[in-house]
Amino acid sequence: MKALVLFSGGLDSMLAIKLLREQNIDVVAIHINIGFNSKKENITALEQRAALAGAPLEIIDVRSTYLQEVLFTPRYGYGKQFNPCIDCHGFMFRVAIALLPQYDASFIASGEVIGQRPMSQKKDAMQLVKRLAKDLEDDLILRPLCAKIMPPSKAEREGWVDREKLLDINGRGRSRQLELAKNYGWEDYPSPAGGCLLTEASFSLRLRDFIAYDTFELEHINLLKNGRHFRLADGAKLVVGRDEVENSVLESLHSQMFLPLHVKDSFNTPSALLSHNASETDIQEACKIILSFTKALPEQTYTLSFRDTLFHASPYATRDKAKIYIL
Repeated sequence: MKALVLFSGGLDSMLAIKLLREQNIDVVAIHINIGFNSKKENITALEQRAALAGAPLEIIDVRSTYLQEVLFTPRYGYGKQFNPCIDCHGFMFRVAIALLPQYDASFIASGEVIGQRPMSQKKDAMQLVKRLAKDLEDDLILRPLCAKIMPPSKAEREGWVDREKLLDINGRGRSRQLELAKNYGWEDYPSPAGGCLLTEASFSLRLRDFIAYDTFELEHINLLKNGRHFRLADGAKLVVGRDEVENSVLESLHSQMFLPLHVKDSFNTPSALLSHNASETDIQEACKIILSFTKALPEQTYTLSFRDTLFHASPYATRDKAKIYIL
């Protein structure tokens, strides 16, 4: 018997794998990449955590489909931020169910717990997720951590898994999960707050601002994840790197919509991208802002280039003036 487990890399999905492996069920950890995972996560960490729980990892890239079908038109709306959690979970389960034949697997599992998340993990929300996943008749979704307080799924009814060896965790408390992790000797797992960027206020603000002014494309996900973001007076967007890693990312992201703004003088400066159609006023403001995040002196004038044109500017005396535009 084989199962596909939706794998976020968090403790709950690790425990879902472990509970099934303890019943000698083969498991493949399926990470559905919608593009909005935390910057701190990486494939190596996901592979290591999946292996620790007892499963190989498969990455399923659905970013383009997610943008087209879910993010901007969720049937059941958004949570507190820009998070269409019910539609997102339904979409992920639907993707996973479609993969069952490819992996010769019989059912789907996840690490969800009733009552743990305010939008997507209430009983009525879970039923909506099943409807979106088109799983009302087949009943292929199993939630091992809270299965004993839910109606038996097909995997339990058919005897593929022993219901008595599953759990009855309920609510937002984490004590039982943490105790299980300790018993298994696990230490490498993220905090429960380190998940989807769409649930974060700061990222949601950037996204709402972006779609108000610009056309959002797949390539812009990484743009929103990196740098300081500014919306200037005439509507141009400026993104300024905060460290070497972000500078490197921004240098790889310039496109027709966002072009590099370079400081020509020979001292360390952050990488920056500016809207290709920025007005003269916004370009001058952007020059001042980027210089304000360097060691440039307010009493001196510096040369910058944008769209093959040279501009001359001095930094603000303090960064406070630059920060009035920050998102």
